Amino acid sequence: MDDTKARRLGEFGKLEGMLSAVPERRPAPVESWHPPYCGDIGLKIRHDGTWLYQGSPILRPALVKLFAGVLRKDVDGRTYLVTPTEMVDVEVEDAPFLAVEMEARGTGRRQQLVFRTNVDDVVACGHEHPLRFAEQRPGGGLKPYVLVRGRLEALFTRALLHDLVALAVEEPHDHRRVCGVWSGGAFFPIGTAEMPSAP
Repeated sequence: MDDTKARRLGEFGKLEGMLSAVPERRPAPVESWHPPYCGDIGLKIRHDGTWLYQGSPILRPALVKLFAGVLRKDVDGRTYLVTPTEMVDVEVEDAPFLAVEMEARGTGRRQQLVFRTNVDDVVACGHEHPLRFAEQRPGGGLKPYVLVRGRLEALFTRALLHDLVALAVEEPHDHRRVCGVWSGGAFFPIGTAEMPSAP
């Protein structure tokens, strides 16, 4: 094994060691932790949900889920992996999570949408976990996100976007009729009568 690979494995071991101080329950109370900032160690989350460490994919799902449970996005827009003793940068290409599964319970204004993420967070969409739609560039169209916790969101997969659009209804909103979806007693406008295109 060359020195570079050995050093990277050693650093990765330190990263796993950081998490030994984290309680087993997930997600951890990262908003209340204020450890010293320890810099950038090469963590990145790609737009497709793949986690990278120094350019190499992290292939252990259990480790990815553990890391996901100690993510925090601060007011400055930066995302960190946070433990009670250390805080390091995580570069995020789009959103840290993907919404990969949806269950629709009820209909109309009583509808409740429940989402599962790629790291097995489950959220009931509503006032506390709202949907938002961002303009996709280049090419136009809208990308939907659901708030998971703190300031961390999950981007919808293409398949899930089609499922969401199928639930859209027209409602009066801000003195015009718009398309959107109901969930948890809240109406989330998608746009005017024109439906969003899938990313």
